[in-house]
Amino acid sequence: MKTPLLGEFGSPPARHMLGPIQHIDVPMKRYAETEEVDFCIVGIGSAGGVLLQRLARAGFQVVGFEAGPFWDTERDWVSDESGSHNLYWEDLRITGGSDPLALGANNSGKGVGGGSVHWAAFTPRLHPSDFRIHSEDGVGVDWPMTYEELKPYYEQLELEMPVSGPAYFPWGDPHGYAYGPHPLGGVGDVLVKGCTRLGIRVVAGGPVAILAGSHGDRQHCIYRGFCLQACKVGAKASTLITHVPDALRNGAEIRDNCMVSRVNMNKEGRTCGVSYFDRHGVEHVQKAKVVIVSGYAIETPRLLLNSACPGFENGLANSSDTVGRYLMAQAGNVILGRFDQLVRMYKAPPAHALTEEFYETDPKRGFARGFAIQTVGPLPIAFAKQMMVAKGAWGWGMRRVMMDYNHWAALGLLGEILPWPDNRVQLAAEKDRFGIPVAKVTFNLHDDDKVLANYGKNKVMEVMRAAGAEEVVQESRYAHLVGAARMGADPRTSVVDKYGRTHDIPNLFVCDGSVMPTQGSANPGLTIQALAARTADYLIAYSREIFTSKKRPMEPPPIRRHLAPPETWGKGVPRIANL
Repeated sequence: MKTPLLGEFGSPPARHMLGPIQHIDVPMKRYAETEEVDFCIVGIGSAGGVLLQRLARAGFQVVGFEAGPFWDTERDWVSDESGSHNLYWEDLRITGGSDPLALGANNSGKGVGGGSVHWAAFTPRLHPSDFRIHSEDGVGVDWPMTYEELKPYYEQLELEMPVSGPAYFPWGDPHGYAYGPHPLGGVGDVLVKGCTRLGIRVVAGGPVAILAGSHGDRQHCIYRGFCLQACKVGAKASTLITHVPDALRNGAEIRDNCMVSRVNMNKEGRTCGVSYFDRHGVEHVQKAKVVIVSGYAIETPRLLLNSACPGFENGLANSSDTVGRYLMAQAGNVILGRFDQLVRMYKAPPAHALTEEFYETDPKRGFARGFAIQTVGPLPIAFAKQMMVAKGAWGWGMRRVMMDYNHWAALGLLGEILPWPDNRVQLAAEKDRFGIPVAKVTFNLHDDDKVLANYGKNKVMEVMRAAGAEEVVQESRYAHLVGAARMGADPRTSVVDKYGRTHDIPNLFVCDGSVMPTQGSANPGLTIQALAARTADYLIAYSREIFTSKKRPMEPPPIRRHLAPPETWGKGVPRIANL
């Protein structure tokens, strides 16, 4: 055929695309460097995107800085594993400790939307017990807030993304989802079958922030398998497409490819803005009344430590020597099973079924806290890496395994590793291309963590065998990162209060996964965005005090649902709860 059925292919559209039909429909506001804006946000990822949207819609002057690009999904994204590495933060970082973390594609994003661009979009909530694990189990630390304080924001963000999920979710605080679940994929069928045969409760179809049906100007999921490589369809939620467009419509500015090098301080002990390098390596300064650091669990402590200055010689907000400490990852072992029948585990959202039957502490197991079991759906390159580790596959042996790819299923352990002070982010001697010291990350598993990971791995293997797998192998790995700038009521042992305001500096906030004191066995994305919406409400309610004084109002701010992106609140079906 010489001519395509619908005519000759044209050049890509000139406008900035955020999906096949979604695009930015207004010119971006530009603030002068000499202008003092109300809020400067460092990092436009899961938290930064929500903050940018809320504060702009409330009428404030807001500038967001992002070290990576402002993605145009039609020009920049490809449906290819190896072609998607520009989505990840793969700049130099130094890792060490007895059980070092692998940093990059699994836990860090670089570009507008941050890690939410390449997350699996699985969105379970934390349990009420997660907020009081020291009181209940004698480990870790209690949060300075309760589940009930965050619950309205969980409900809010589940509608803003929105989240597709089961009508009834039985664990933690039982609840339902306003948007219907996804159909069960082959790997989900494996988890359901294995759990059912062992008498373990399990849910399918979510909760996952991927559209099971079209929503606004976003298309529904077509089950193509490239969720972790950025969703060109626009079905998967990321703040790039759920919150950033509304932020720009309301006057926010995003400066992409701009690396913030330090938070600046004045003689009164208040922040006065940031210094940053633009895409050409030229240094600039942006003045701001309030700075919010939202760089996530590695870059946030790195920036605070790099911003040391007279009066803050150990780094900003670090009088407690807690900045960088209590970094947490989750035990993320992948258990793979081969089945005689075809599975095709890529034909569904990677995470779309789970059980949280083992989430809470059971003294009989010999360790505190617990774990979840979830579906995962590695594409061929990731699968090959896992089989190299799990089976020692190489050469012709690897080719034989890869020819069997569609017969394998993968389930993931997501286990709670406790916060320990020796798991930390520090500054390395090495520097990046801007001359900024890079992060040095030290990570060690403690006895409780090791026992939990081993028990959880064996339980998942048991589920896989119960589902009928004829061969079961596993790869040990970690998932997610949180902590390293944790919240708390005591300034001697924490960095920020329960609204993200640093104890030491009245107009410096931290809002991202680094503020989480514990991590539970839930994927952290929903919690991070819920905390951001809550912090935004606080900033809006008490902006006058924050701009001009050291007063610290602690009364809960009103929930401003009207500031959500339009057409997101009040949709879906009624919820089922507390049944």
